[in-house]
Amino acid sequence: MSEETTHFGFRDVPAGEKAGMVGDVFRRVARRYDLMNDLMSLGVHRLWKAALIDRLAPRAGEAVLDIAGGTGDIAFAVHRASAGHARVMVCDINEAMLGEGVDRAAGRGLLPGPALAWIAGDAETLPLADASVDAVTIAFGLRNVTHIDRALAEARRVLVPGGRFFCLEFSRVVLPGLDRLYDAWSFGALPRLGAVVARDRAAYEYLVESIRRFPPQAELLAMMAAAGLARNRVQNLSGGIAAIHSGWRL
Repeated sequence: MSEETTHFGFRDVPAGEKAGMVGDVFRRVARRYDLMNDLMSLGVHRLWKAALIDRLAPRAGEAVLDIAGGTGDIAFAVHRASAGHARVMVCDINEAMLGEGVDRAAGRGLLPGPALAWIAGDAETLPLADASVDAVTIAFGLRNVTHIDRALAEARRVLVPGGRFFCLEFSRVVLPGLDRLYDAWSFGALPRLGAVVARDRAAYEYLVESIRRFPPQAELLAMMAAAGLARNRVQNLSGGIAAIHSGWRL
């Protein structure tokens, strides 16, 4: 029987090795990850994240799980939007990224506790009980998991009935002509930025390639339905450079 394979950027690798390879990438770039996000997107990622928070509209008393949210951008935004009254849990498999998030939180006077918790865990085997959270978010993390279908099923498992799922991720450009400009920026400028700013060209070559291997909008909607999520929809951002996929656990 042949060994299961998956993609790591444009390379096919044994499925059992991908998590370690991705983990190594994010350990290397953790300290400059947020700066690189600003440079790579020319700051637009902040508008995309704001759109995600607007859709989420967190309320007092809600439990929100942010998967792969290590450095804390989404968690901090949820905390602000709920005036500190939502319970936010950040779950990330990468301890270096979590460490950056904890440090950033401390700089904002937000200490680990019931209102903001940091959990080391795998998106494919979440360390949470069934039906234990009101909302799940994952921003720019789903494309890095080995088995997207398992991560989606886990997100549904931990949601309460009536709970909501939101995925913000790079997606497929739908605006005519934008694709050529986007490719030139992605494959030309981003690896060079990674080499100069993060001192790691290879990491940002992987990140660009991983975007191109991620399922397009309609395919991800179908995967969400197969995982048991319902009322699934997509909102394209910046002509499809990014998109918010959302669904419900009924």
